Amino acid sequence: MTFIRVKENFVCGHCGMSVIGDGYTNHCPMCLWSQHVDTSPGDRAAICHGLMRPIQVDIERGENILTHRCKLCGYIKRNRIAEGDNRESMIAVMRGLQGFVQ
Repeated sequence: MTFIRVKENFVCGHCGMSVIGDGYTNHCPMCLWSQHVDTSPGDRAAICHGLMRPIQVDIERGENILTHRCKLCGYIKRNRIAEGDNRESMIAVMRGLQGFVQ
């Protein structure tokens, strides 16, 4: 798997927030939702393009890891939580408060 850094801005398909990408941004920092656009990181080769719901937050080796599941095809992807991500949304996912992040 080859990582391709792609700097691009986007509008969150879930909450509508305008997000400024840094080449590593793969989810909305406000609601933590993502979009299924990659087969390998940065390639934009996925044909699904479904919204990816945040379903779990784990702590591994001192890092917060966010798991997404695509609402269309069920694809599961794990990514690091970013410094500026909304802590309330992260805690809601950790507590299983799915109504908060739906």
